[in-house]
Order: sequence, then C-alpha cells, then structure tokens
Amino acid sequence: MSDEIPGGAAPCGQERIGRHESLEAFIEDFPLRPPVLLMAENDPAVIDVDYWIDLFQRTAADGATLAAGGYVAYYPTRIPYHHRSDFLGGRDLFGELVERCRGIGMKLIIARTDAHVVHRDARDAHPEWVAENARGEKIPHPGRPGAWMACPHGPYGYGFMNDVHKEIVSTYDVEFIFCNRWRGSAVCHCPVCTRECREATGDAPPANPRDRSDPAVSRYWEWAEERSLRLARFWNAEIRSVKPGGRFIANSGGGALSDLSMVKLAEMSPFLIADRQSRPGDGCHWANGKNAKEFRAVMGRKPVLAGVNVGLCGDKYRWMDSAKEPAELRMWHAEAVAHGMVPRYTKHSGVVYNRTWEQPVVEFFSWLKTIEPYLRNIEPVADVAMLYSQRTGRFYGLGQAAAKVEAPILGMYQAMVESRIPFEMAHDELLDPGRLGQFNTLVLPNIAALSDAQCAQIDDFVRRGGNLVATFETSLYDERGRRRSDFGLADLFGVSAAGEPQGPMRNSYLNVDPDPDGRFHPLVRGLEEHGRIVNGAWRMPIRPVAEFPSRPLTLVPSYPDLPMEDLYPRQPRTDIPELYIRQIGQSRIVYFPWDIDRLFWEILHAPHLALLRNAIEWANGGDQPVRVEGPGVVDIAVWRQKRSMTVNLVNLTNPMMMRGPYREITPAGAQRVSLRLPPRARVEGVKLLRRGIPAEYSIEQGRLELIVPEIADIEIVAVDLAAC
Repeated sequence: MSDEIPGGAAPCGQERIGRHESLEAFIEDFPLRPPVLLMAENDPAVIDVDYWIDLFQRTAADGATLAAGGYVAYYPTRIPYHHRSDFLGGRDLFGELVERCRGIGMKLIIARTDAHVVHRDARDAHPEWVAENARGEKIPHPGRPGAWMACPHGPYGYGFMNDVHKEIVSTYDVEFIFCNRWRGSAVCHCPVCTRECREATGDAPPANPRDRSDPAVSRYWEWAEERSLRLARFWNAEIRSVKPGGRFIANSGGGALSDLSMVKLAEMSPFLIADRQSRPGDGCHWANGKNAKEFRAVMGRKPVLAGVNVGLCGDKYRWMDSAKEPAELRMWHAEAVAHGMVPRYTKHSGVVYNRTWEQPVVEFFSWLKTIEPYLRNIEPVADVAMLYSQRTGRFYGLGQAAAKVEAPILGMYQAMVESRIPFEMAHDELLDPGRLGQFNTLVLPNIAALSDAQCAQIDDFVRRGGNLVATFETSLYDERGRRRSDFGLADLFGVSAAGEPQGPMRNSYLNVDPDPDGRFHPLVRGLEEHGRIVNGAWRMPIRPVAEFPSRPLTLVPSYPDLPMEDLYPRQPRTDIPELYIRQIGQSRIVYFPWDIDRLFWEILHAPHLALLRNAIEWANGGDQPVRVEGPGVVDIAVWRQKRSMTVNLVNLTNPMMMRGPYREITPAGAQRVSLRLPPRARVEGVKLLRRGIPAEYSIEQGRLELIVPEIADIEIVAVDLAAC
C-alpha cells in the first residue's frame, strides 16, 4: 500500500508548513477536533475563559480557531485605526486564549480576522479604505449602523489588513490567518477598483453584477477572481516573510457555483475551510458530505475543515446566538466525519445563553478522540466519480445557475445516495489520467460547458476503458459558454444535437419498451410493469449517428392536460429514443437527452431514481467496493487508512430528512455490509466504532461480510488489516 499524497491540485511543496518541515508531516499530524470561538466586542468584559478551556478539554480539542482582529482587535494592537474592543481595557484576551490553548496541548491555532467592515473613525481618516457604489457613495454596513463596507483590494487590504496579519503572527504563537469576507461583500466602484477594472476589462465595474448574460459582467467576475487570488497570494507571502511556516487561509464556499477557482485556491493552501455552517432549509444532511467531496476533488489529502455552527445561523434571519437541535447538530457533524472533513463546532460570542448544544458536542467529539487512528484517512475507495464544473456554473448557468447547473448535481447526488453507491466528486479542470485513473465510471450531470481539451480528456478516459453517464446538454457548449454546432462528446454519445432544447414540456411521457428479443434492458430494471413513465421538462432533439439496437425508452409527445376531456395522447407511440446506450470496446456509455437529474431533484420521482441507479450500476459493471442492504436511507463512504479500512454509514432516515431540523434520531434497522477487500489483504479484526464493540464477520470470495445491527446517527465499520 502506498502512503503518497494522491490527488488534488499541486501540493505546497516541501517547505515548512506550520511547525512541520513538509506537507506530508503536516497532514499526518493535523488536528482532528479543532473548535472555533468567534468573540463579540463585549467578550473581554464578560467571557469566562475557564469555561471554554474546560469545554475544549471535555471535547478533546487539539486545535482551535480564535477571533483576533480586523474589525475588532482582541489584543493591544499598535496599528492605527485597528479598533481595540471598547471592553478590552488593559487585557490581551486573544493572547490569553492562545496561551491557555497551547497549555492544554493544542497543536495548531488559527487566528481569525475580518476584512469587510471599518469603523467611522477609520472611514473619516482613510476614505480610500471604504467601498463605493456606482454613484460614488460610501457604502454603509447593512447590519451595523456607524460601520462601513471596506474595499480590501486597495490600501485597506494591501496596507492596513496586511499590517494586522503580520502583527498577529509576529506577536503570538500562531502560524495561520483565516480571514472572513476577505474579498469584500459588495461590488466596489472606488477609484482603485474602477481604474483597475477598466485597465483589465475595458469597462467599469458593472452596476448590475448579477446579470451574467452581459459579457461585461462575465469579464468583471473573471477579473474579480484573479485580483482576489492576487490578494491572497500577497497576504500569504507577507505572512511567510514574518513566520516561514505561516500561511493565509482563505474563506471559501466551494462547489460549481463558487466564483473563486477552487483549483487555484488549492494550489496555494495547505488546508482549507469549507464554510457551510448549517444545512440549507430545503436540503439534506448529505450537503455537508457533498461539500467535503467538492473540496477533496482539488485538495487531495490536504485537510478540509468543516464549519459547523452550534446555532441556527440561517442566512435570512441570522440567529447567531441560538442553538441547533441536538439531533440536527449530530447529523451535520456525522456527515463531515463520514466524508473525510475535519469536524469543528463553532460558537459566535463567548457568552452561552442556551447550553443544549454542549452535551451532544461533548459526547460526539470525545468519541472521535477514541477512534482517531480510523480518521487518519489516506484515500477514499470509490469506483464512481461525479464531475462538477465551475465554468459551467459561470458561463452556461448565467443568471440561472442554481436551476441549470446546481439542480442537476443535487438530483444526481440524491439518486446516488439513495442507491447506496459510494462515489467521489471530480473537478473538470483536473481530468488527467492520474486523477481519473482511480475511477471506473464518470458521471456528468448536465456538464454543459467543456473545452475541446476537456472533451479530449474524457474521450481518453473512455478509450482507456472508463465508463460514462451523461445528461441533457453535456458538452454542447465550449468553456466560455458558446454553443457548439454539436456535442463536444458526440463521438462518445453516438448522437448529434438536432436543434435547440425543447421545453418546458407539460404532460409528456416515456414508453418503457422491451428489446427486439422481448427482454428488457437492465437500465429499465424495476420498470417493466410501468408501461410508461413521466418524461422530463426539457429535452434535446437528437439525431443518432451510431447503431442503437436497444431502445428501452421512447417519446410520448406532450398532449393537453386540461380540460380533462382532452386528456388523451395524440401520438401514443413514437420511435424516438429518449435513452441512448452503447459500448465502445469494454467501455459502457449512457446518455439521457433530457433533464432527468434536474427534474429528479424537483419531484423525486421513483422511476427516475430507478433509471439513474440502473444507469450507473450498468455502466460501472455492478461490482461496487461496498454493498449495503437494509432499510432506510444510508449515506456511504469507504476509506483506507495505513493499517485499516472503514465503511462509514450515515443514517439519513428521518421525517425531516429533506427539510430540517431533525427533532430526534430515527434509528435504521439491520444492514448487511459486503466490503471488497484489497488483493492479498489479511483481516485481523472488525469493530463497530460507534457501538464500541467487535463485530462478527466472514470472508467470502474476497469480500468481507457482516451485519450492522442498527445505525443511530453514524456507524463506522473498522476493518483492521495486517501490514502489507
């Protein structure tokens, strides 16, 4: 077994990182339970430091993120207009916390700053620090009267905030600076931004930055991304000039809709923080696992830290001093752990009004301490990868990216979770054989915008024996969102585009048809008795250019749904396929010319789930690394460690699965687990880590077989292996 650092964007090299002499050593010793304490301005007068140190010890904390400065300094700063807390007096609260945390053995301290807002005195003395709107007016902070939005891309960022960061790392025993809202929180029209934007794009910053259909707006966001990365690199270099092991860690959201290149960010970062503090109101807990996979696609083994707020923390009402229901909190943490993120609990302000979050945090994190060797993951084990594309989000999604780009990803993700298929995410800018070679099957959920080079890489993946599942307008646009005359992957699909997308369609269906030999294709397994099923809302007109002897789904065109007397098909049967299945050598290719993944996320129609599950299983060949059979909805992840393998089972079964918060945990019943063992592996023992008991097992034809009696929030099957 190799312990090399696989995957991800380019590593940070072998220079000093933190207190370690190499990236590999840094990863091997990275803390696995580092909480976050973000203080309020009055905390120096009211915080109970002993309480927090005690809580950190009860949760086995081995690192921490602590509020330090920027908008409010919690230490006696010497920098003009770096506002000391009005309650600080002669105290050095940040320094006190750093010293106490190091005193209980914490390996790593991250200093948190905020760069998006300034006080009135700073605005008056340095108006050039303040962001301006298109009318040239200084922008007040929307939530804090008397404060003003900062522009980090001029003297404020390159001067003031740079001085703050250097002061912190030179004064205190910290190596890393994490800056919140470091890119600013508004489109700025200040003289610096206007001049630089004109020089780079030919236009001033746009008055309506959300109109992504405007080419000037697209040029603006490309420029804004590059200047943000330039600022991050500058801060990084300046911090390292003071402390060679230090780094700047950018706050980042990640995913296909992120407007900051995750690949470029990963190249400069020894670790990143996935700032998803709560699940979306109409989403599932697997969203935290999805975020982990999106980051891992670019980071490889480099750590990704979860940000889990103990409060509700909704974007709309912002109840930052509240407490999540204990079950909700446990599940968000469970997803982070299962999918390889470093879990953290985050508290805004040092005063605790509602302590209902404490017990579940103490129980969960103290348990994590007891299983630490099984959380030192080397690599995930999965045959399937789902692609995501930030360029598709930017240049194809335009103002509808949530519906056109993210919804297909969410639908495909939900389908694979329900189908219990272990899978990873892959980034479309990292498609070389070294990264895709670990996978058998690549899933493309409406990845519309791909360059010729990216299409060639996917073609190479298939020609090397890989399998493909794709939907709707995948590859119909180039990397700038310009429509091609045909699919970039037309040779693989075996079809050509024959017109513009049709929709939204109402009351359209698909006939489920047997093959000429009278048997049904495996892709419609479970649908044989349906006769016909619901069609999508959008479809691509297609012209086949290859032979397709199997046509399991054919089009029933739309017909009136009102008045009810007209509810009958005018054309009950056509010969127009709506599912294209072919093989090239040993490679299997499935193409859906309609929005099955997007619509599945909208209506969760069971026949669509069956089609997606069947497509991936047929393409992949059926032999998954792990098979889990039993009741309920269970999210699955398989990992390899140095001397073990783990199967992580997160129980999502709950009446509140698709909309939170959980009121209580609903246990899932017995699960039969079958794990594919590595060649020549010798099993020394199996444990159920959440239950803390050994497990009975058998080994049959290279697979480990066992029964997990029940899953509450999470169960981890740990398989100890003899040294290779």
